[in-house]
Amino acid sequence: MKAFYNGTILKGDGTEVHDSALLIDRGKIVDIVGEDTIPEDSTKIDVRGGYITPGLIDVHTHLGVSEQGIGKEGADFNETSHPATPEIRALDGCNPREEGFLHALASGVTTVQVLPGSANVIGGEMFTMKTAGEILDEMVIQSPSGMKAALGENPKGVYGGKGKRPITRMGVAAVFREQLYGAIDYIEKRKQGNADVHLGYEQLAKVLRKEIPFRIHAHRADDIITALRLQKEFGFKLTLEHGTEGHYIPDFLKEQGVSISVGPTMSPKSKVETKNKGWQTVMEFELRNMNYAITTDHPVIAINYLVQSASEAVKAGLKQSAAFRAITSNAARHLGLEDQVGELHSGMDADVVIWTGHPFLYTTTLVSTWIHGERVHSFEQ
Repeated sequence: MKAFYNGTILKGDGTEVHDSALLIDRGKIVDIVGEDTIPEDSTKIDVRGGYITPGLIDVHTHLGVSEQGIGKEGADFNETSHPATPEIRALDGCNPREEGFLHALASGVTTVQVLPGSANVIGGEMFTMKTAGEILDEMVIQSPSGMKAALGENPKGVYGGKGKRPITRMGVAAVFREQLYGAIDYIEKRKQGNADVHLGYEQLAKVLRKEIPFRIHAHRADDIITALRLQKEFGFKLTLEHGTEGHYIPDFLKEQGVSISVGPTMSPKSKVETKNKGWQTVMEFELRNMNYAITTDHPVIAINYLVQSASEAVKAGLKQSAAFRAITSNAARHLGLEDQVGELHSGMDADVVIWTGHPFLYTTTLVSTWIHGERVHSFEQ
């Protein structure tokens, strides 16, 4: 058993614990106890007045499928051969040796979701994983964790530029509906034994059976509402990805009960649909007690700036505890992993980060990162 002591514990739910020790054993968190009750047989790890936090979570990345510094050879995140490719899986294009994973560990990010890109109306399956390891299949937590879809400028630009549908937002929604109706028809024919296997429809069937959610890229308020209209039509589970103009319709979104991944807010306003980007989005969501996560959309913003993204939200007016939840417990809830990661309490994965000070302080240094109770990064290395 290991005991981290002599520091402030940020549990991930917004609370701080003092004069206590975090106990971990066999890859799991055992308990938080008073420092005077640390079991005698524990291996004691003195954090020297620093901070002990859960591993950070980035819910929307392209780690390993959009490799840094390589260009076309490392671009395995958009299968632009057709505007709807539900048959593909990000898992099959992910390189766990991409240097972005090292940057994740060095900045305390221990859990990520890896998605296909947003060139296609339906882009394929995504998965969640831990950021340390050599064998991708041993790093995976959920596969699949959702089905990617995208509304707005991206699919319009990619396929409109080729002179084929979708050219308009109307065309984007039509392609989406065609795919879902095709899958519904396929499911019925398969039940009757009248259809050959269709991989894309098989994977969409998981969405229609509510085994996995659609995670829909939508920046503008009208695209967000289109995503919710489609959800109402077909009854699938849904998270919104980006939600840039969500601050224009926060009460409507609150009524829908949808979780939203917000970001990459630190990036430039690179296109029309992100011109109204700002930290007001997460502040409006926080006022309404909505579930939201802050993301880098790596490599749009490098994953090592996840904690800085959250701290920028604090500078803009978001409470510090709320910003930290957005990259820990809220993020875990967005992924459906709230019983496994994102907080420090009994039974959770022993994913722990040690810092010299509060993670949001500019002068704070990460000391070490631990996954399943094993140290996977150390500043001294």
